[in-house]
Amino acid sequence: MQRIFLVLLLGIITCGCQPNTTSKLEGATMYPKPELNKKSANYLYHFAFECIDQEYPNKLGQVLGDSSYLKEPSELHPAFYGCFDWHSSVHGHWTLLNILKELPNFEHRDAIFAKLQKNITKENILKEIEYFEDVHNKTFERTYGWAWLLKVAETLRDWNTEESLELYQNLEPLVKLIENKYIEFLPKLTYPIRVGEHPNTAFGMSFALDYAKKYAPELAAIIEVKAKEYYLNDKGCPITWEPGGFDFLSPCLQEASLMMKVLPEEEFTSWLDNFLPNFRQHPSTYLEVAEVTDRSDGKLAHLDGLNFSRAWCLYEIGLTLHNDKMLNLANKHFDYSYKKMDSDEYAGAHWLASFALYAILKSN
Repeated sequence: MQRIFLVLLLGIITCGCQPNTTSKLEGATMYPKPELNKKSANYLYHFAFECIDQEYPNKLGQVLGDSSYLKEPSELHPAFYGCFDWHSSVHGHWTLLNILKELPNFEHRDAIFAKLQKNITKENILKEIEYFEDVHNKTFERTYGWAWLLKVAETLRDWNTEESLELYQNLEPLVKLIENKYIEFLPKLTYPIRVGEHPNTAFGMSFALDYAKKYAPELAAIIEVKAKEYYLNDKGCPITWEPGGFDFLSPCLQEASLMMKVLPEEEFTSWLDNFLPNFRQHPSTYLEVAEVTDRSDGKLAHLDGLNFSRAWCLYEIGLTLHNDKMLNLANKHFDYSYKKMDSDEYAGAHWLASFALYAILKSN
């Protein structure tokens, strides 16, 4: 008996009494966690690098006041004319900035900075502001493009290098304009927009809140008030109805991600259990990886973006709640679409690297 006791005691000491995280996933396939390194950076950077100055094809999304509005994309948007549309150009810039921020010695650093500094000039940004202030285009890129512009500003201000500060100084007038547009718009938005595409209110508020908590307290206060007004009493989100055929955002997970940033952890956990009953315990029961049947179709390619955006929400929530099942499900979503990104299919190539990189950064 004494010998058996010593063997058991030795086993306890050897394990260090650490929680066995694999036991929580017994029987589940384990998927690798992504990371940003030289290999993945070289895989991702070229998607954005090659398109931020590719003017065509182009989807302007403008309202024409008269025939004088018919101009080349680079005339209308001299800073953000590439990557097929304005918002994709903005988050293409975000992608390149974050690769350089995270990997300061990245081998393509100088070539990337040359393009960024050519686009984000004082003159170009003033021209962008002129477009936003046009009477016919005051709602341009509301709120998806606005949110990504604030993400660019957040990166530049967090980075705090000579190059980033110079770029931010050039960008700042547009940043302030977007802050004010949010402050003017949100109090007038009585009901949230719950779709799985660009207008999703929770997505726009969540990204904007990341910036505003650090650099725009008035905007942060408004977002927190409106988030509770819109979502605090929500229950039973129909997550099994997702995805819609063209979704690149999960309405349920985007809302949960936002509320996680607004509520204290204990209150958020209680809210989440009402909003998505049993999801914490069995997330894979409610979410299957979205399958893409044709990556040359821009709308169908949205579903790769959905896999990445689901992944970053699951990373955010899973890390906050120490939930390994959510983290493994995030890895599964990421792994499926990351392996299938194709630079020859511009329908996805012009934007998906941004979503993939954001998910990678959220995985840690």
